[in-house]
Amino acid sequence: MSTNGRTPILQLTDVHTYYGAIHALKGISLEVYEGEIVTLLGANGAGKSTTLRSINGLNRPRQGSIRFEGRDITTVAAHQIVKRGIAQSPEGRRLFPRMTVVENLEMGAFQRNDRPGIREDMDRVFELFPRLQERRDQKAGTMSGGEQQMCAIGRALMARPKLLLLDEPSLGLAPIFVERIFEIIHQINEQGTSILLVEQNALMALDAAHRGYVLETGHIVLADDAKALKTNEQVRKTYLGET
Repeated sequence: MSTNGRTPILQLTDVHTYYGAIHALKGISLEVYEGEIVTLLGANGAGKSTTLRSINGLNRPRQGSIRFEGRDITTVAAHQIVKRGIAQSPEGRRLFPRMTVVENLEMGAFQRNDRPGIREDMDRVFELFPRLQERRDQKAGTMSGGEQQMCAIGRALMARPKLLLLDEPSLGLAPIFVERIFEIIHQINEQGTSILLVEQNALMALDAAHRGYVLETGHIVLADDAKALKTNEQVRKTYLGET
């Protein structure tokens, strides 16, 4: 895996995270470098969402460290982590259904007070998602699943993150929306945002990513370039549905 001697923007070292007595992450180490899309693959319950929750401060690890831009954020509060430059589009979208598209997007910028910058980012979101511009005054709960997913990603972008965490962006979407969402993920990355992607559609995820990690029951069992993972026999059988 070529990283050209760069320093990772995100680094997890031997992270152990629990839900009560359940040991969900059992010593995870991974890195995301600036400008990369890195994907986490794994079956349901493997620990993918828990990894994101450990990074974003919602589930504090009991052991190990998480560093962002060289600074330890293992015990930093979730709202401070957003301020430092990590935002997430969560699984299930979690929009405010009775609020309009614009109001949902504004919630993504609630910690910011640079009005010109917020306006600029709102324009950027509408450029990425023209459909949201058309629906700007519509209540988020009345939109289709694909439109809601666009709104959830747009809301995360309103925090102007250096690292975007995407949890199952294609879940439950029609194929045409899945393709569009992945095109937009590419665009966001090309505009300079690093991305850590959790995605059930392993083929789409590996096509989009530079590198990937495979999680099984709280352990990383494989780590490689996305191209190499795509041709890996174990990955092809388990995640790409080949026999």
